[in-house]
Amino acid sequence: MTLTRSQTGKTPKKMDRPGFIETPGGRRATRNSSVLEGSEGEVSPSPSLERSKSASRRRTSAKVKVEEDDTPAKVTTNGKTTTPRPKSASRVVDGWEEGLDPKVDYSGHFEFGGSLGVLSMMIGFPMLMYYMWIGATYYDGKFPRPAENESYGDFFTHLVSLVYTGAFPSVKAWTIYWVFFVFEGACYVLLPGVSVSGRPLPHMGGKQLPYYCSGVWSFYTSIALALLAHVTGVFKLYTIIDEFGPLLSVAILSGYIVSFIAYFSALARGAEHRMTGYPIYDFFMGAELNPRMFKILDFKMFFEVRLPWYILLGLSMGAAARQWELYGYVSGEVMFLVMAHYLYANACSKGEECIVSTWDMYYEKWGFMLIFWNLAGVPLSYCHCTIYLANHDPAEYRWNRYFLALLFVAYLFVYWVWDTTNSQKNRFRQQERGTMVSRNTFPQLPWQTVENPKTLTAADGSKILIDGWYGKARKIHYTCDLYFALNWGLITGFSSPFPWFYPVFFACMISHRALRDIQRCRTKYGETWLEYERQVPYLFIPVSNSTLNIFPASVADLINRSMSSNRSTLLSLGLIGGSVVGSPGGFFFF
Repeated sequence: MTLTRSQTGKTPKKMDRPGFIETPGGRRATRNSSVLEGSEGEVSPSPSLERSKSASRRRTSAKVKVEEDDTPAKVTTNGKTTTPRPKSASRVVDGWEEGLDPKVDYSGHFEFGGSLGVLSMMIGFPMLMYYMWIGATYYDGKFPRPAENESYGDFFTHLVSLVYTGAFPSVKAWTIYWVFFVFEGACYVLLPGVSVSGRPLPHMGGKQLPYYCSGVWSFYTSIALALLAHVTGVFKLYTIIDEFGPLLSVAILSGYIVSFIAYFSALARGAEHRMTGYPIYDFFMGAELNPRMFKILDFKMFFEVRLPWYILLGLSMGAAARQWELYGYVSGEVMFLVMAHYLYANACSKGEECIVSTWDMYYEKWGFMLIFWNLAGVPLSYCHCTIYLANHDPAEYRWNRYFLALLFVAYLFVYWVWDTTNSQKNRFRQQERGTMVSRNTFPQLPWQTVENPKTLTAADGSKILIDGWYGKARKIHYTCDLYFALNWGLITGFSSPFPWFYPVFFACMISHRALRDIQRCRTKYGETWLEYERQVPYLFIPVSNSTLNIFPASVADLINRSMSSNRSTLLSLGLIGGSVVGSPGGFFFF
């Protein structure tokens, strides 16, 4: 017989205290593990609780606690004793748990492989940008490789020397970059625009922040002054091509500098939001959700359009100016890129009020990811199609004139699909929220609005648009984006790998984003989203039986067998509908 400590008298017995009321025992506390990622609709606001700054920086995975009701313990088959979670109205909304501190991320979800993954990206991507620049500039657009009998150590030293001599961040480069930066900031604040309201922020009690959208005036003012400076000789447009190396270094350094300022200033002001407690990861994802200056200049909005896409267009215009200077004409291939980059930058500017409701504005914080990507990543890595054309004689990449004309026509058609697709989605949401803003910005295309659209209504009352382009494919706008990227590479030919970096990178990124969106929407809308998938089984490209008839029977059979063998995986990812290719409701995936 085994005696307990209390039976032997070693453990003091509880004293009886007449007249005292016993305090209830402590409740078992565990971290809430439910996640509702990426909710796109309006969420009922709940009051948040105050919490000290120091607490918000602790590792929430171990120290954030949520009170739960007492429930009987259960013993699992492996012998582990667990306490079932009680039914509670509390839930995680976009990383914030209702009723708790919005400065803490309660989702437990980490993107990009967590701290190690984002650290690798912060170090690796600038190195990749330098590597591509060296190949484009010193290796005739080819991959830089060690010379015969050259050691890897000597090769690396040689690459560093090329960066130092050819991409040193000169005073001239700093001046060009930051004069442009400050000028665009002044345009944002001072030029005419429209004010719109953002999406309701649950952690702020449903508050909608105002956004000032002056992108159209900023865009055309920038173009007019750039052309005037070029014609008068004040600043030749091809200077940004000639100074690309130093500008690359300035952009990379600016990305790091602004990221550090944004992160530590947010901590100093107590403006952090949804922090995980892992400093490297939080630095990458950002600390502040809505950073602003003068209560009008929203930094995320400012960085989203004006800096990356205006720089990209400026580089293409610089390549055209360089060709005019050297050859007396502008090649059709360079004109194609000028058109493509103009259309994209113009679309972002003319529809700037639509960006307000996007995931970047609503959810993403202002950290290294957004800052570096907009200051350096987008304009100076997506531009290698332009750099290749600028560095080579047009005879080296000239396409057949008829094929080039076909590229122009097809691109304009896909642009119409892309522009109207995004317009239909954003106008539907604006009409639903009563924030519709009608503008006459160029170009106004047919079928931008779906009148009396067909919708599905979810359990929470939110609606899903299943009409217009979204009645044909669920991610048709991603298809158009990928088509643009492929054309930017195709126009240069196949002599250099660097113009193809953007299409390959974008294909990977857009696939990840599509899967993330599918998971988020299935979580948010539940059975209603699955019904949408049944009604619109195509994800990227709607293809009917009649369309498949253009393929030989052997090819169609091969597609069907391939899809059938991977059917369960594709269905789980939402890449196909209820049937395989060649049958009703099938899906043809590039």
